[in-house]
Amino acid sequence: MNAPDDLPVFHEGECLMQARAGVRDRMAALGQHVIRTFMTEQHQAFFAQLPFVVVGSVDAAGQPWASILTNPPGFISSPDAHQLLIRAQALTADPLRETLVPGGSIALLGIEQHTRRRNRMNGVVERIDDDGLLVGVQQSFGNCPKYIQARQAEYVKREGAGSVHHDTTLSETAYQIITRADTLFIATAHPGANHGATQSHGLEEEGDGAHGVDVSHRGGKPGFVRVDSDNTLTLPDFAGNRFFNTLGNIMLNPRVGLLLFDFETGDVLYLAADAEIVFDGSEVDAFAGAERLLRLSIMEVRHVVASLSLRWKGEVQISPFLMHTGSWTA
Repeated sequence: MNAPDDLPVFHEGECLMQARAGVRDRMAALGQHVIRTFMTEQHQAFFAQLPFVVVGSVDAAGQPWASILTNPPGFISSPDAHQLLIRAQALTADPLRETLVPGGSIALLGIEQHTRRRNRMNGVVERIDDDGLLVGVQQSFGNCPKYIQARQAEYVKREGAGSVHHDTTLSETAYQIITRADTLFIATAHPGANHGATQSHGLEEEGDGAHGVDVSHRGGKPGFVRVDSDNTLTLPDFAGNRFFNTLGNIMLNPRVGLLLFDFETGDVLYLAADAEIVFDGSEVDAFAGAERLLRLSIMEVRHVVASLSLRWKGEVQISPFLMHTGSWTA
């Protein structure tokens, strides 16, 4: 998506997906009204009350990563409608330790799970210091509450982290985290996504949000991600806001980053993968509610034990939008 007001809102990959879904004209009109180059006061206040924010970034090789930053509520503030200040440091072994550079593309997803509210902001890293980072806004927009499982998150300081495991295939523990998951986050990037102001690394530098990074939420019934082998995953893609930010990027650039965590242990799983969109076929038809599938070939696994300074209170409430969706066992 583009930041300047006089440019089209959606890039070519998103337009291709919208045309395929038969919603191109409607989205072209809607996008101009709901995707802003600044944050409303409501969005500024929303980010300020969160104990965590999900982050999308891209490394020097062009690989997107999904990450998470945590601290007590108030760690995110907004000096003005065009900037977000995030006072937090990347977790142990989080790809953000390598990807955050001044001038780099960045995506933020604020999600308040117990109210099922979420807002997104895509922009550029303007400054990094010992306190955290300052992000300049290029796109700001809200998302519907579909498929978010309601659970109450609170910040609880964790001293250090456990062991770090790097691999190219899934361990048994990673397998268990994925097969129990009802939530994941996915980062994607336009081929022109910028790792830094002076570092193109062979990528086309466009200088606007259309060619940046995006990070999005995916939810389903526990087990909605199928592990096909020790390096292949498949998950259903349900009807969303029809912007097709994630799938539009994948149409142009198959590389994705996944973030999952164990809500009980605080383990964090970072995956780098190549994605394929499965538009039709018997598997799509057999999974109730799926409009298409995403098939992911894992290239890298980072599993950090007991890393996340969050805990969740009370019983999880599965999204009512998932009531009539299927399961792989069905």
